Amino acid sequence: MNQAELIELLPGLPEDIALECLTRLHYSTHHIASRVCRRWNRILQSKSFYYHRKQTGFTHKAACLVQALPAPSERKQMGQPRYAISVFDSVTHTWDRVNPIPKYADGLPMFCQIGSTEGKLIVMGGWNPTTWDPIKDVFVYDFMTCLWKKCKDMPEPRSFFAMGACGGRVFIAGGHDESKNAMRTAWVFDIELNEWTELPGMSEERDECEGVIIGSDFCVVSGYDTETQGRFKSSAELYELSTGQWRRVEDAWGSSQCPRACVGVGKNGNLKCWGESDPNVKVGACGVDLGDGTLVTGSVYQGAPHGFFLVNNNKKDGQNSKLTKIDVPDEFSGFVQSGCCVEI
Repeated sequence: MNQAELIELLPGLPEDIALECLTRLHYSTHHIASRVCRRWNRILQSKSFYYHRKQTGFTHKAACLVQALPAPSERKQMGQPRYAISVFDSVTHTWDRVNPIPKYADGLPMFCQIGSTEGKLIVMGGWNPTTWDPIKDVFVYDFMTCLWKKCKDMPEPRSFFAMGACGGRVFIAGGHDESKNAMRTAWVFDIELNEWTELPGMSEERDECEGVIIGSDFCVVSGYDTETQGRFKSSAELYELSTGQWRRVEDAWGSSQCPRACVGVGKNGNLKCWGESDPNVKVGACGVDLGDGTLVTGSVYQGAPHGFFLVNNNKKDGQNSKLTKIDVPDEFSGFVQSGCCVEI
């Protein structure tokens, strides 16, 4: 046993009680707490500690949003807006911003994808914000260390693909290649191993599709093929992790809208479009399921101010979900391109 193991977690307290004290620390304090000693650092960074906090109900659900930054002056912004990752705490209703990715300190890659698993935040793909070239970059953010890690690149450039994450793995499928051809290929990335593995392809091409995790399965919603650009399919394809096979689901998407960022999942697994749930979020809708509630953003019409709302998730399917408007600081009131829930 090394000397770090001999140090009491909290002097004078039994180990199990001391561990419960650490379990109750808010995630925002982990960065400082990890500096107390090597043992605290090792425990706070361990996967077993994360799952212990999750099982005992002390993880924290937050919405991470790819959001447009305010213009640097009162003048009308020229060109594309810059994007960063904003964090909304669903309990305290406070807002914060994640440190920039060092490689893209002036703004995230355009149309990058965002997801989360085991308390980590994953950003991948998109377009270089300067050249607009598709990129294969993959980054993982650790809320404990407040640092970004550069991971192994995506196997091939793709844009507007579906993404979902669970169990320490990230699934991607569909989108289009550098020649704008819709794709049906799929891959899975293991964060701990930093390794990509190719999956069986979907039954058909799906560009501008959306990925959601339903239970422990990866669902790719709607999209269109190369020859029918813009005509969104009503079907979806479900990758069953237990069998390693795809299953096609007909009439899963009942909207003619693009599914990106606006797919909601009901308690019975049915899909819904947040953009059709309320006139206040008709344009540019984005929904992030936070457990007891969903953060929904959008606007009444193109160019209208962006609104932010919470929806109670505890109502039965079939009941109308009322949007309750929330106040947002000016610096966090920009357009939301996409988002995900991070259980930290």
